[in-house]
Amino acid sequence: MDIINLTPHRIDKSFLARIARQAKKFVGQQEISLVLVSAQKIQEINKKYRRQNKPTDVLSFAGLNEIFICPQVVKKQAKEFGVSFNRELARALIHGILHLKGYDHEKSRKEAERMRKLEEKILNSVK
Repeated sequence: MDIINLTPHRIDKSFLARIARQAKKFVGQQEISLVLVSAQKIQEINKKYRRQNKPTDVLSFAGLNEIFICPQVVKKQAKEFGVSFNRELARALIHGILHLKGYDHEKSRKEAERMRKLEEKILNSVK
């Protein structure tokens, strides 16, 4: 997995690689590029490709096998959800990987629940 950090946040790349390897055990192997970006940059990307003018935690582009994560948004969500930054970062990465594999929580409630359960299963399997 290629990891590019375009933010001032210190990120443990070996942790992210371990999360990706674990997710791949559940949904199959693929090469992934992960780009960590600022809230401003992810908002620009979100607006351009999803027509949502707001920052988000994670965006996935299946045709490119590329995932964008915003550590600033992840940090805010971790605080809101009462979890560690690393746990929320892992969840965002897993979420992005599942999108690359065709999972789509916006398709239906049933699909959203299926995706959420698999996210939790992968997250809980990480040691």
